[in-house]
Amino acid sequence: MAEATLVDNGAGSWLLQGELGFQSVSAVLRDAGTRMQGEARLVVDLKGVTRADSAGLALLVEWLRESENAGNEIVFINVPDQLLSIARVCGLNEILSLG
Repeated sequence: MAEATLVDNGAGSWLLQGELGFQSVSAVLRDAGTRMQGEARLVVDLKGVTRADSAGLALLVEWLRESENAGNEIVFINVPDQLLSIARVCGLNEILSLG
């Protein structure tokens, strides 16, 4: 499995790339912990995600929870179809504003 990485594009803009699976998501979550703090609005671009499973969806839900607790806004863009399908089946597409 290819490692997932989170790239800081500046001004609250992030690029998530690689495979989002059970083995890679925890490392991304740990890495993002302090790096994503301090911005009132975060935009996470998922155009670099090559594969995702339910662990990838859990990552987005956790980021949403953390953002809401901090009083921030988080937006996910370019969400891969595979991840959108999982979110729809789980009923999380509206909560995550994924369409």
